[in-house]
Amino acid sequence: MADAKVIPFGDEPRSRRGKTTKPKTKVNGRRPGSLAPVPEQSATPPDDEPQGADAADSAPAGEGTGGGWERKLAHGLAFLRRRVTGEYEVDDFGYDQELTDQVLMSLLRPVYDKYFRVEVKGIENIPDTGGALIVANHSGTLPLDGLMLQVAVHDNHPAGRHLRLLAADLVFMLPVVNELARKAGHTLACAEDAQRLLERGEVVGVMPEGFKGIGKPFSERYKLQRFGRGGFVSTALRAGTPIVPCSIVGAEEIYPMIGNARTVARLLGFPYFPITPTFPWLGPLGAVPLPTKWTIQFGEPIPTDGYPLEAAEDPMLMFNLTDQVRETIQHTLYKLLVQRRSVFF
Repeated sequence: MADAKVIPFGDEPRSRRGKTTKPKTKVNGRRPGSLAPVPEQSATPPDDEPQGADAADSAPAGEGTGGGWERKLAHGLAFLRRRVTGEYEVDDFGYDQELTDQVLMSLLRPVYDKYFRVEVKGIENIPDTGGALIVANHSGTLPLDGLMLQVAVHDNHPAGRHLRLLAADLVFMLPVVNELARKAGHTLACAEDAQRLLERGEVVGVMPEGFKGIGKPFSERYKLQRFGRGGFVSTALRAGTPIVPCSIVGAEEIYPMIGNARTVARLLGFPYFPITPTFPWLGPLGAVPLPTKWTIQFGEPIPTDGYPLEAAEDPMLMFNLTDQVRETIQHTLYKLLVQRRSVFF
């Protein structure tokens, strides 16, 4: 199997990967019941028309290849051919946009649409172009909120933007999870990677609560934990990109954490080992999240491009901006909770 081609981040991907065009051939014949010669015709369409699997990629639904399952099959075969031959592209962070769009998002979308029934508000607050830093609360025992946030931006933003999440070290230490995270566009939660992405015009997502947020007990649900030292603010100031506060309601109840087996966590090298009403008592079945109703709201962006370059080194400014973002998220959480009719509806 050939290796994937690594291209500089931000280069425009080829619109049609791995296309091959068969040489034209000429056929002669006569119409049935006629002695008049038939004009020469090309056995293949002109060069500017897509052929084979590429025709399935470009033809509208119901046209070209007949639509329906035939078009999907041809599209799938073309996708598999590109994966087998290595004719696909990843950026210098390991992000595979084709795999993310066609496979990973397709797997997450039923959970997003049908199971958690996510409602998105304020998506217009994410700019259409240029970098932006989305700062969200973190909860739920397992980090499903980050994945649902990624689908929310991918499927709802009018400019079709992609969210690049900053993840903890543990994510990149786990087999399989490590590769999938890289393919989905996630990168290490460090200032250097975040700044590189922002300066290249990407939408970057960060959840400053970290393990303190997702591993907190159920009794402290929707109470934001400390936002660290405000490193995300410093990064946004250096890149001159806006900060978009984001509040997520619904994730807190998917795995109500009523206990923490610290000894087991230390043995496994985890920051915590959750005990919920269903886990570990029901075994693997206890790992199924509760079907809560989610709401994700993006707040008005906080601009940072008006500050001087040295502002990123001002601890008082970073503290004030961090506190502003945190208070905005917390206030919006309380407002959404008041408006919510039920945890499940």
